[in-house]
Amino acid sequence: MEANVGGIDKVLRIVIGLAIIAWGVMNQNWWGAIGLVPLLTGLFNFCPLYKILGMNTCKTSDQAQQ
Repeated sequence: MEANVGGIDKVLRIVIGLAIIAWGVMNQNWWGAIGLVPLLTGLFNFCPLYKILGMNTCKTSDQAQQ
């Protein structure tokens, strides 16, 4: 897996994921489990949908040198 999530995108995914999980726990329903998707994509720096769409928000060493 090549990293394709970085920067503010990563932080937002983690914060939103945690917020959805907290909301699910507070309301005692399983919908909070949906928060695992953005949380895990943020923690692993990889989004399968980005891969399919050819998107990349992660700085690579080539971009950093320019």
